[in-house]
Amino acid sequence: MRKLAVAALAVILLVGAAGIVTAEEQTLTGNVMCAKCTLKKADAKSCQDVLVVKGENATKEYYVTKNDVATKFGHVCTGEKATVVTGTVMEKDGKTWITPTKMDEKK
Repeated sequence: MRKLAVAALAVILLVGAAGIVTAEEQTLTGNVMCAKCTLKKADAKSCQDVLVVKGENATKEYYVTKNDVATKFGHVCTGEKATVVTGTVMEKDGKTWITPTKMDEKK
């Protein structure tokens, strides 16, 4: 009985861990804005790019992970820039993050 309980606990932990670390690559189109300067997010202590994607029924925000691709694209401090971003999307700390593999200004 004890072995069965330990095995069940292991399965629950593995399934739970898999749910935390899920990530998938997507291509999204929206406007890049600064969380601190443009969106005025209360928890933004410094400038942080956010891709704002407007859907038919809702708007979704993707915090852009700072990497070489994001640095090459450049920071959008005030205002907004129409952008197409391809990257890995994952949930972390209650926010949706995208780690870009490609960022292009939408013309």
